Amino acid sequence: MESEILVFSGNANVALARRICSYLDVPLGAALIGRFSDGETRVEIESNVRGRDVFVIQPTCAPANENIMELLVIIDALKRASADRITAVVPYYGYGRQERKSAPRTPITAKLVANLLQSAGVDRLLTMELHTSAVQGFFDVPVDHLFSKATFYDHLSRMDLDNPIVVSPDAGGVERARALAKLLNCGLAIVDKRRDKPGESRVMHLIGDVKDKTAILVDDIADTAGTLAQAANALKEKGALKVYACITHPVLSGPAVERIQGSAIETLFVTDTIPLKPHAVACDKIRVLSVSELLGKAIRRIHNSDSVSNLFI
Repeated sequence: MESEILVFSGNANVALARRICSYLDVPLGAALIGRFSDGETRVEIESNVRGRDVFVIQPTCAPANENIMELLVIIDALKRASADRITAVVPYYGYGRQERKSAPRTPITAKLVANLLQSAGVDRLLTMELHTSAVQGFFDVPVDHLFSKATFYDHLSRMDLDNPIVVSPDAGGVERARALAKLLNCGLAIVDKRRDKPGESRVMHLIGDVKDKTAILVDDIADTAGTLAQAANALKEKGALKVYACITHPVLSGPAVERIQGSAIETLFVTDTIPLKPHAVACDKIRVLSVSELLGKAIRRIHNSDSVSNLFI
């Protein structure tokens, strides 16, 4: 069966796709993926995919619309080339934060993206750290939802942290923070914040005692990093010895890198679900941990019809 697996990649994160292929010990599938002269997406699958189990690696990060369209066209090309099963490996699910109507006349774009993927012909979705697990219910095909806490735990457990405490930067992320705190066998704190408008927030107060402790902020996404920077500074003001942060998806838009550089964060640990922008690569506070092995294990188990559930820890 192993010889029947094929892995393709869009242009969103080719480096991650190559790391996954290296773990699986399979070559990256040959395909021409680019643009026509008018800007439309051009895809030509150069490998024979008839009757094969195919995985397409493509996070739908910025430019989100372009990367989503590219993924849809790749899936359509594979379907028309008679691939047996197509699994979209979407380490970062773009539009995942628009999972409900936040105002009377707003879209549920996370559902729209799910509809588009299914209409294109995807048979399964493999993703990581959805903003809300409810997005899985938007699909009528199997969804495997992986978490990054094991990746962060493997690294943090080797750091010999002094009296650690895991901190959620808002009430919505408590479950995520509690899961890592359980692995580290340490306490939990919560930063209570109020968001006045999209992209802006204001720290109100801290629930829990961080004095003389090493605080570890945990969240799924760092976008403009306003919440993250404010939370880190608030923890330092409350007596935390050091402040680290673990963020799965380093969106890092707008002034994010500058905010992180100027904050109380010692090190921001991120994963490679999204490729870092050049100015983020140059930031000495940001360190990347790879999830290629985790995704590679999931791909192999899906391909061999083995259980993926023990990867969900």
